[in-house]
This record gives sequence, structure tokens and C-alpha cells, in this order.
Amino acid sequence: MKTEGNFLPAEWVEQSGVQLTWPDAETDWVDLLDEVVPVYEQMARAILEREKLLIVCRDKSNLPEFLQAENERLLIHEMPINDTWARDHAALTIMEEGEPVLLNFRFNGWGMKFAACDDNQITPTLFEQAAFQPGVPMVDYSYFTFEGGAIESNDAGCILTTSECLLSKNRNEHLSKSEIEGFLKNTLEAGKILWLDHGFLEGDDTDSHIDTLARFCSEDTIAYVKCDDETDMHFEALKKMKEQLQTLTDLENKPFKLVALPFADAVFAEDGHRIPATYANFLIINGAVLFPIYGVKQDKEAIEVMQSLFPDREIIPINSVPLIKQHGSIHCISMQFPLGVL
Repeated sequence: MKTEGNFLPAEWVEQSGVQLTWPDAETDWVDLLDEVVPVYEQMARAILEREKLLIVCRDKSNLPEFLQAENERLLIHEMPINDTWARDHAALTIMEEGEPVLLNFRFNGWGMKFAACDDNQITPTLFEQAAFQPGVPMVDYSYFTFEGGAIESNDAGCILTTSECLLSKNRNEHLSKSEIEGFLKNTLEAGKILWLDHGFLEGDDTDSHIDTLARFCSEDTIAYVKCDDETDMHFEALKKMKEQLQTLTDLENKPFKLVALPFADAVFAEDGHRIPATYANFLIINGAVLFPIYGVKQDKEAIEVMQSLFPDREIIPINSVPLIKQHGSIHCISMQFPLGVL
């Protein structure tokens, strides 16, 4: 991990911990609690084995028994919540001369699609409740609507994002693309914003968050979702996305190494609509990668690809079908913090 300069650290740098916002009967998970809580429990156990776990919840008495026990790595903070998509309501962390600085943005339910009045207050409330290390500052950008799932950092000055999300209506439509790019460069300490104009997943509510489509796995490597089935509705858009990825370059104008992730067989909700099964929505933690699987034949190949990308980390498969029933996956429900934050 870098110790000098100002930058947005990549997910693979050493972490102090991960935030999860816990589902309960007053969230959209109400009809799926029996399915989804075991997913959260598996993630919580894996995180606690390796680093701190910050749990935001409405009522800690509703947490499972193993999270009721004393654990120096476990931090629990109670407050009102709407739902549990921590990637998008949690703080982002930049490093300024080796010290972490929290950034608080406005979360408005992905362009006012869903209620988010309580989720928008989670980060300021955590700051007020001293959830973070003493002395870690928080800069308020609540006039700018933004979500953590919309960006990827390569730890070397490049930010990858999608125009479909950042230029969508009901987020920051009063700003031009160049104004948004300038804001991101300034606030995220980035030298280059890499825009993708193609790619989507049916059933995705986020307007094509980058973490469903393409992810940095090192400074020079991008893993991306590839569809080989010409009859699939995603084929053309993902083909164009790959072609655009091939044109992107880093700060030294060098192209990135591209590694294809398989495209999961279609997964459908009980009412028949397609839900967004993607292998790009993994979470990197200290010593491991929490990896979504969907009970389809591509799971095995996807795990092998991920192990090749992270040979020194344990790949932990997690059944994420319950998560995509609410149109997200592992990365969407979590937010990592680098050293010095928790």
C-alpha cells in the first residue's frame, strides 16, 4: 500500500475492517430473511476471522448469537435504516499523505428509485457515534449524489466508472460530464477518469454500477463480465464494453490487462423477471476474496479465474442467489475501510 501522496486506495490494500448494514423485518428483505441472513452470517464470520467488522443495525438484539458475544474485532452501532446496501450509503476513504480521510456523499436511492432518508444519514450518524478512529476527519459532500458501487480505483490514480450511472437523471443532472469528471478528480485525488459507455445487467437498479460489470484486480488488470451467447440480451452491450475496455489506458498511457469473467446462466425470480447474477460483484478482504456463486455451471470456472487473479488469497464462495433477488450481491452489501479508519 502507498504511504505517500493523495489517492483513493484500492480494495486489495490492507484493511482495518468492513461495514455491513444488517437486514431485518422492516427492510426490503422482510420476505427473504430466512434466506438472506445466512449469507450475511457467512460473510460476517469470514470478515471477523481476518479484520474488524462494523455492523449497522436497527436493533442489535436481532443479531445472531455469535454477534452478541464479546469480540474486540466487532463494532455494532444502532440507528434507523431503510435498507442494507452499505456499498452505496457508507463513507468512501481517501488517503492524504498516508492518513485516511472519510468522504460523505448524498445517497438518494439510486436516483430516487427507493426511500433512502435514513440510509443517507448512516455515515454522519456513525461519525457522531465515534465509530471511527479518533482524529479521522470526515469531509461532507452531501450536495453531490454518489454511490461507492459506481467507481473502481486501481490504486494508481485511475478511477473506472460508467456514464449510464454518473450521468443519469435524478443524481447530479445539473452538472455536465466534464463538471462531474472534474469533481471526481478533485475529491477522489484521481489523475484520470475512465468512462465506460456500454454494458448493463437486466434487473439492476443502479443504472449500471461499475462493480457489476468490471473490476480492478491490480494496478494494471481489469476483470470484466463477458457474454459469449449471441442470443442473450446482454451480448451486444457487453461486447461493446469489452471493445471500449481495450481502448482504456493508465496514467502512463499503457493499456490494461483484461481478464474475462464468465457470464452466469440466467437466474430468474419467482415472478419470472431476470435478476442480475454477476461474478464481478466480489469483495476483497484481508487474505481472502468473498466470491458470489449462483448454483449454475459457470460457478466453477469463475472461481478458478478469481483464484488466478488473487493467487495469495483464499477464494470463499458464497451463495448469492438470495442477494440478487433484491438485485444486488456481495460487493453491494459491504464497504471496506483501509488501515487507520476503524
